Formats: sequence, C-alpha cells, structure tokens
Amino acid sequence: MPDHERHPFLHGLSKHRGAPPTVVVIFGASGDLTARKLIPAIYNLALDGLLPADFHLIGYGRKAIPDEEFQRDAAAAIREFSRRELKDEIWAGLAPRTLYVSGGYDELAAFERLAARIAGLEKRVGQELQTLFYVSTPPSVFAPIIRNLGASGLASRYVGQPHQSKVIIEKPFGKDLASARELNRVITSVFAESQVFRIDHYLGKETVQDLLVQRFANAIFEPLWNRNFVDHVQITVAEEVGVGTRAGYYEQSGALRDMIQNHTMQLLALTAMEPPVSLDAESIRDEKVKLLQAIQPLRLDGAASDVARAQYTAGLLGGKPVPGYMQEPDVAADSSTETFAALRLQINNWRWHGVPFYLRSGKRMARRVTEIAVRFKRAPGNLFADSDRFQLAANTLAFQIQPDEGMSMILNAKIPGLETRTQPVKMNFRYATTFGSNTPEAYERLVLDAMIGDGTLFIRGDETERSWQLVTPILEHWKQEKRAGLDAYSAGSWGPKSAADLLAAHGHVWREP
Repeated sequence: MPDHERHPFLHGLSKHRGAPPTVVVIFGASGDLTARKLIPAIYNLALDGLLPADFHLIGYGRKAIPDEEFQRDAAAAIREFSRRELKDEIWAGLAPRTLYVSGGYDELAAFERLAARIAGLEKRVGQELQTLFYVSTPPSVFAPIIRNLGASGLASRYVGQPHQSKVIIEKPFGKDLASARELNRVITSVFAESQVFRIDHYLGKETVQDLLVQRFANAIFEPLWNRNFVDHVQITVAEEVGVGTRAGYYEQSGALRDMIQNHTMQLLALTAMEPPVSLDAESIRDEKVKLLQAIQPLRLDGAASDVARAQYTAGLLGGKPVPGYMQEPDVAADSSTETFAALRLQINNWRWHGVPFYLRSGKRMARRVTEIAVRFKRAPGNLFADSDRFQLAANTLAFQIQPDEGMSMILNAKIPGLETRTQPVKMNFRYATTFGSNTPEAYERLVLDAMIGDGTLFIRGDETERSWQLVTPILEHWKQEKRAGLDAYSAGSWGPKSAADLLAAHGHVWREP
C-alpha cells in the first residue's frame, strides 16, 4: 500500500508549484541549525500542507543512532523551537518518514549506504524521488561531502529532469576570494549550477522579499530611486550579543566575513539593483551581479579611507555590565579581529553616481536591529527653512528586517494649533500588526523554494565571487596592519568614532534605528 494511503494526513499534501516527491538529506543532523531551524521549518511546511506527497527526511551524521532516537530528537526540537506547537496528528504522519544514516563525511562507503537507503524508499513508494541535500556542517567538510555525493552517484540522480538532485549549501562560502573560487570549482565539478542553492537566510525574510514589491509595484517610489532624489543609503546589521563561547570561530572570521560579505551585501544588491526584466531567478540574480560589479574599489589608507573597524570594550547593555572582546574566553591576547566593520561605497552607474552607500555591522551594539534606510534629499528652497518654529527632517524610508519586520517613512507635518509650526513624524507599517504575528520563518520559504527548484532567493556562484572580490583586499590590508588602525567602541553603543567619520566626510550622520 502506498505511504499516502497509510498516513491520512498526507492526503492534503500535494504538489506546491510543481514540487515532486522528495527526500531531504541533512548533513550535520545533530547540529544546532538542524534543531533550531531546519526540522521546525520542515514541520511547519507539513502543518501548512506544503510538503510534497511521498516526502521523507534523512538525517546524516557521524554518530550512530537508530531512527527512533532521531525521531525523538526531532520531536523535541519542534516542541522547543517551532513557531507553532507540535500537533500529534501531523507528527504521526511525518515521524515514520524521519530516518537516519550514520557515517563520516569523507567515507564513500557511507554515502553508498545512503544511496541504497534512498533507493529502498523509492522501491517502497513505487516512484522516483527527488533528493535535496542540505549541507549544514562546518565548512571544512563541504568539499568532502560534495565530492562523495559525486562519487556515489547521488549528485547525478535524474539530472536534466525536474526532479534532479539538488544541494543547499550553508554559508560561509569560503573565507576569501581564492577559497570561494576553489569551493565553486569543487561544486561545479559535481553539480550543475541549476542544482546548487547557496543559502543566505536573510533573503528568506519577509521584508527582504518585500523590497522588490515596494520598489517595483509602487509608482511613488521607483521614480525617486536614483541620484536625483536620494541623498544616501544606510544599511545596519547590529547585534546585542557578544561572541560568548564562539570566540574560536569568531577569531577566524570577524564582522567583515561574518556579516558584511554576505548578509549586508545581499541587502545592498536588492536595494540598489536595476529592475529585472522578469521575476524569474536568473533575471533577478543577473541584476544583483551587475550591481556588485558596479561598486568601485575601496580606499583603504589615510584620512580618505572608505573602511573602519573596531573591537568592543567593556560597557553596559540593558543596564548590566558586559566584558570587552579582549576579556572574552579564548580570544588571543594580541587579537586584531574586528567585532565591528563599516564601509562607504560608491556605485559607478547612471542611477547611483555620487550617492554614498554606508554599510555597518557589529556585535555588542545598542540593540539588535537590521535596517535599510534610504535618505532623500531635502526640498530645494524650502519655504519652512527660515525660522526656529520649523523643525524639519530629511524624508527617510526605512525597511526594518528584524526584529520587528516592517517599514517606516519620516515626513514633516504641521503641529496642530493657531501658529504654523512643524515637526517630523513617522508613519509605521508592521507585518505583525497588519498580517498577524505568526509569520513563516525564513528557512521555511527557502527549503520550499529549493524543493521546487526556484533559485530566486539563493546566491549564484559568480555573485559569491564578486562579493569576495570586493572584501578580500580589505581583509588582506587589515591582516598586514594587525592592530594598527583598529578602533574601539563601548559595548552598548552604536559603534566607534572612525565609523562616524566615514559619514561626516560627506556631511552625514548614522541613524539610531
């Protein structure tokens, strides 16, 4: 009897935009990302009836555990981390389809066992299954996993057909330009680009996706989205947390690699790119690459430098004292790792010539927020500029990516009364207020899109390399400089003076989101 007849809950699960019967294989099944994000995402897709019929999940890891134990761990992860509670009737259908295979990431025989188990599932359900491999491991084993997927034949299953094998790869995609190119070489020696989904979870967030809608579906914005009306753009990715117990990783990364090269560059590309000819994946990704290619090389030395870096020192966060970076466990005594980085970019194209773009990201900042702020030019010859009665602010359109997804607009308005006086006001739109608070997690959208082969919200290989091409010279310069030029900022602040100087040179100041 086919599985969809044994499990009544699957009657509602059918093709979603062409999603074929699928088995998802998670490498790194015992990892934190799997428990916190991936398994809850799959459960919530099941809850919404968006998984394809004949869906299976296989966890893969070094530890040998029976299927039943993995199923119990998965249920516990859903109870703790899912945005919605575990429903027994949904889990009763999904649990028997949640399996486990153990083996090393460099062990070809284990991949052959995995292939045999997938073949067994196909025989049981009586049809071919798409395989979606999710590489959620430390980057040191990305290449062995990819090579073994090729050597075992798993990568070439049904190539050229709609249900061909696919692979999702978590960041980081390399640590510099050379390593990114090598990783891409390994990937493309095994998979076609159409099979590869390089994931950046920021692209799955509702407000990031809404950028395209706001720009290209609203006639009031696109005519103003250029150098004639925009004064400058600020993109902030701020975290309250410090490095905690992750100093071993962070010492090899830093803010530029950890946040600027990937998340922040993606936000920049979507904010500033030209209109794509259509909403298909390649048209959108083509425009993102063109935008990144138009960014001018950055100046790295002297008073005109386009970059700033700093480490947080001891300070107060939420009224409580927190240590500085150099006092965190496992941080090297001579560490030059930046916990804050800021860039001033110029885009050399017709739309944005002369408009500065400011990017910043840091840990232990005043609050957790990710925001894109488009500051418009002030009205020329303003009637209300010649008196203290008139408080005026530059019009600003801000997209808040997290924690409270939405957007706001700063306008100038008359204060009620008999005298003509003005002050800035803010108009707010919040997703939770308008659409409810139970917004799907980014990983739900991204896993679903990968299953159906939609690469719109994923990063193409040339896009990755261009981003690294921009930041690698900065990394090499800072490596040579060591601690020279490394600024400091108090925990709980909005960053160092050197970052403020990047804007002051053009008469600008950072927003406090």
